[in-house]
Amino acid sequence: HWTSLNGAWRFCHDDERAFTTPQDIEHWPMDIRVPFPPESQASGIGDRGFHTICWYERDFELQPDAGRVILRFGAVDYAAKVWVNGCLVATHEGGHTPFSADITRMLESSGRQRVTVRAEDDPHDLTKPRGKQDWQREPHSIWYPRTTGIWQTVWFERVGRTYVDKIRWTPKVEGYSIGFEARIGGDDLEGHLAIEITLSHAGRLLARDRYQVVEREVDRFIALSDPGIDDFRNELLWSPERPTLLDAHIRLLKDDVVIDEFDSYTALRSVNISRDRFMLNGRPYLLRMVLDQGYWPDTLLAAPSDEALKRDVELAKAMGFNGVRKHQKIEDPRYLYWADKLGLLVWEEMPSCYRFTRTAIKRMVREWGEVIDRDYSHPCIIVWVPFNESWGVPELTSQGRQRHAVEALYHLTQTLDWTRPVIGNDGWESSATDIIGIHDYDANLEHLRQRYGAEIEPA
Repeated sequence: HWTSLNGAWRFCHDDERAFTTPQDIEHWPMDIRVPFPPESQASGIGDRGFHTICWYERDFELQPDAGRVILRFGAVDYAAKVWVNGCLVATHEGGHTPFSADITRMLESSGRQRVTVRAEDDPHDLTKPRGKQDWQREPHSIWYPRTTGIWQTVWFERVGRTYVDKIRWTPKVEGYSIGFEARIGGDDLEGHLAIEITLSHAGRLLARDRYQVVEREVDRFIALSDPGIDDFRNELLWSPERPTLLDAHIRLLKDDVVIDEFDSYTALRSVNISRDRFMLNGRPYLLRMVLDQGYWPDTLLAAPSDEALKRDVELAKAMGFNGVRKHQKIEDPRYLYWADKLGLLVWEEMPSCYRFTRTAIKRMVREWGEVIDRDYSHPCIIVWVPFNESWGVPELTSQGRQRHAVEALYHLTQTLDWTRPVIGNDGWESSATDIIGIHDYDANLEHLRQRYGAEIEPA
């Protein structure tokens, strides 16, 4: 029960900071095609100048009912304020992570609704996570054009007065079980609430469990029947060669009456490091990966379409890679869906700040936590990378506080997700890491062979 709000919106820049609320704007000089950023040609604007603030607005039809309505944004770069029918409903900081608002009480009974967004993104601020977005007017060297404002899907969804707001999956291959967490939203919590989960694969029932909801949450491990024989066991394990997804059907019941129902998926997959080997599902696995920066010529950070995201996964696999290091970008969740479904490993890396300040680190910590929370359940993700090389921590070897920052993010990541390896900073000095990554830009193959090739004893 959801409706996309992508498409034509009214648009204006606010270089003079003349507007504080939607009521201040009397004239909208431009139209923009959401979710493409105004710097892109696909947006219909194509303006790559320095604009710190921009505004969006559109009308939509929605008749209120007895349930609730949630307005959701995939990503707005960098700080956003959202109004519905002139009422402020959400504020969010962080250009790569989603946010939402319950807009039920703000809806007009006539069915005619209006949403307004103010996006602020200072192009010269080097203390916010910005990845490969250039701070100069024209992109230079290894950087790309900037992205401002909305760059992922906007939509609203209808839910009941009580609904499942979020779920999370944690596979445990060694115990042949899957952790399931759920958080309940809404305001009608009277009566007995329970969640029923059905897991199946290729039409075969694997588990059907029911759990009581306690204080709006469920947190349980679902035990699967161990088939014992390796052939059957391996059939259920997820890998790039066999990306087996387990179908999940979730129902929320109140006094045995279904009040929310939806489908999901999960997978049995483990990753860890054993001495000098990367282990996938308990066995050594050779990673053959490519650096993927996720920019498109006409749409920049935003993907042209879902088909384009799928095609990127297909191309990586067709070229013989079994994984990608998503470099300096938190990719659209649909990319991760296709990586799950088609079988492609992903190292997920936080876009860097370019300066080391207290503000920069606080911004990193907050947004990185939201990243892990958003993408935790994707089996394709096998490694978390908070820092790239020494970006944002340029004096890592000489300043203890910068080493502390890397080590803090490493340990925070391990705390938020104990199931995956973490690389504190990938490529140069290894202050805190599970994998020592070396970035060598020498294009001479013989030099690389001498440095890293196997030493062969003479006959």
